[in-house]
Amino acid sequence: MSKVSFGFSLAIVIFGLSGCTTMPNAYFDNAGRQDAYSGGARLIDVSTELGTFKVWTKRVGNNPDIKVLILHGGPGMNHEGYEAFDSFFPAAGIEYYYYDQLGSHFSDQPNDIRLLSTKRYVEEVEQVRQALGLDSNNFYLYGHSWGGILAMEYALKYQSNLKGLVISNMMASIPEYVEYATNVLGPGLNPDVLAEIRALEAAEDYDNPRYSELVTTHYYPKHVLRTPMADWPEPVLRTMNNMNPEVYVPMQGPSEFGASGILEFWDRTADISSITVPTLVIGAQHDTMNPEHMRWMAKEIPNAEYLHCPNGSHFAMYDDQQTYFAGLIDFIQGVD
Repeated sequence: MSKVSFGFSLAIVIFGLSGCTTMPNAYFDNAGRQDAYSGGARLIDVSTELGTFKVWTKRVGNNPDIKVLILHGGPGMNHEGYEAFDSFFPAAGIEYYYYDQLGSHFSDQPNDIRLLSTKRYVEEVEQVRQALGLDSNNFYLYGHSWGGILAMEYALKYQSNLKGLVISNMMASIPEYVEYATNVLGPGLNPDVLAEIRALEAAEDYDNPRYSELVTTHYYPKHVLRTPMADWPEPVLRTMNNMNPEVYVPMQGPSEFGASGILEFWDRTADISSITVPTLVIGAQHDTMNPEHMRWMAKEIPNAEYLHCPNGSHFAMYDDQQTYFAGLIDFIQGVD
């Protein structure tokens, strides 16, 4: 499929010219699906050291060969910011699953710091995979931002369960991300704005409305989603409004220019070369994550390719949407 002239029509899907192997009537066939009654939505039990909790999932479509589980960013955000997938995956015949991780809006929120570790979240993803019946014949794991960390961690332990892996807008090292934010992104702001932000951070005055104002007015529209926040897509605003700070702050920390939480020293640069499943790494020119680091990741992972979004930022699936989804769909259909 061309990445230049990107578009889907019903005729293309029906006659299979897009590479789609699932006809529309088969794509929406829910026969034998236990989630058919609820429109694909389903609560899944997840066992933890503190007991059993429920996490929310929702299936869209039906394709025995291609099933994509979407790991949202955050941590503590949810699936809502990824609703743009609805505009592209169905026409490509891709079956996909929205999923709110434990602590996120549609799932249980125990808000216990003992549950906030990459190791435990990996086991949660594995339990969700088993419950959904995904395996190496069909299972594509997609992770964006924090979800990219989780996807890498899952692949490093359970890659035998995967058919393909997508790491979107996430570096393989939090310390290197902090260095990039400190030395490149910060100095790219107006010096007076940066000085005021740094002063508020030094005072740990993160709850000051002025801190939020500065970040959302000057930083977010440059590197998170490249339009004034008032014009952001409604699903992205919704996922941010529904963020659980009891998860986000302990793991990420309160600063938008680095990390000081549980993830502060997370680094898998020495390990990603052991990921051997077909992998797509997605970076963007204006991202909070260094696109050159992500280009390096695609070279380091033996069976990986890199997709660059020249007009995109951290939410490149919105601000460089055509490039993003053309490349993502080409990768999935190419592996299949």
